[in-house]
Amino acid sequence: MSKLTGWWRNRSSAAKVELYTRCSFHFFILIEVMSFGLPLVGSAAMRTSSRPVSVAFFLALAAHSVLVAFLSSRALDWLVGGRGRPVRLAVATAVLTAVACLAALVLRKTGHIDASVTPSLVIGMSCFATGSVVLCLRRVRRMWCVAPSAAAGTAAAMVALGLPLGEVVGYAFGVLLSGLFMSLAYGFSGWLLNTVYELDRARELQAQLAVAEERLRFGRDLHDVMGRNLAVIALKSELAVQLARRERPEAVDQMIEVQRIARESQREVRDVVRGYREADLTVELEGARGVLSAAGMDCRVEVETGRELRPEVQSALGWVVREATTNVLRHGDARSCVIRLTAPDDGALTLVVENDGAPDVPAGPPGSGLAGLRERLSVLDGTLEAGPVGGGRFRLRARIPGGQLRGLEVRA
Repeated sequence: MSKLTGWWRNRSSAAKVELYTRCSFHFFILIEVMSFGLPLVGSAAMRTSSRPVSVAFFLALAAHSVLVAFLSSRALDWLVGGRGRPVRLAVATAVLTAVACLAALVLRKTGHIDASVTPSLVIGMSCFATGSVVLCLRRVRRMWCVAPSAAAGTAAAMVALGLPLGEVVGYAFGVLLSGLFMSLAYGFSGWLLNTVYELDRARELQAQLAVAEERLRFGRDLHDVMGRNLAVIALKSELAVQLARRERPEAVDQMIEVQRIARESQREVRDVVRGYREADLTVELEGARGVLSAAGMDCRVEVETGRELRPEVQSALGWVVREATTNVLRHGDARSCVIRLTAPDDGALTLVVENDGAPDVPAGPPGSGLAGLRERLSVLDGTLEAGPVGGGRFRLRARIPGGQLRGLEVRA
């Protein structure tokens, strides 16, 4: 069953919305043909029109429905940034729709098509063409002008053909209402698809900004530490050179001071790097809860342990939480996430991060994040397991033996 439904579950939310929208527009082909084409070749129409004319117009209607679906597909490609706006195709669709509607009205006037069938043909072709053309527009004002333009064009053509005023008003009103409805449906579908993709890109950007912010913090701290010390070293070195040229004994004292500052700088750089490489487990757990909740997920953090962890253990598990949170944000389509930390008094420490919305098959090659976590845990004799567990869920489990822990109270 997973193989049959994997093609759907492995898609992101944006890809699911796009696929649903495309299938809906393609399904409109059957609706247009069966709702407006079949009555044309039905028994009621065949009694008052010739068979060749009815069959020819039925084929023209089928071709029109395919053209409208093709235009809708190209318009969706433009909305998601896959290709340029199909302006020429939209103009061709509008022109061919106008020609087809005019032909139906002419055949209605000459008696080749029954009067009861013509309204559905004209209104059906107009409304579906209106919807597909609306998809190619960006501004809402222009979208609302398509249906009134189609209604006005229909009324003008009927007046030119000398059809009764009552029919002119009825046709124009029907084209206007159906066109406005399809404009709303198509326009809302395009807006929804564009919004979902914008949210998807925003979530990806959020993860990238988090990484960039951490790099900026590290660079800022390193600059603050090294900037002053290097300036002092440069100044004292220049002073030592001047004293040495004058054969003054104070040059030795200045170089000793330079050596001291250089060693102090080395120590401060190590402290900055250590602070960057180490992660506090409590801070990371709260940070994961806040970030995932802000992304619209139901995140639960469960801590079931009564022991405090050694600093190196907290650092390793903090990195596990940080990497797992990043993966949840960047991959899959998670709606809920559970982070569970358990450490029985006589057992191993276990950290589990499990989320839904994960694809059965990874979208790309494995990254280096999990490999780095395994290296960190291996120093503590720990292990890391990660992979899908069925039902569209992904589980990451880190385990550290009980010998690496000590019996102090911990709060998270």
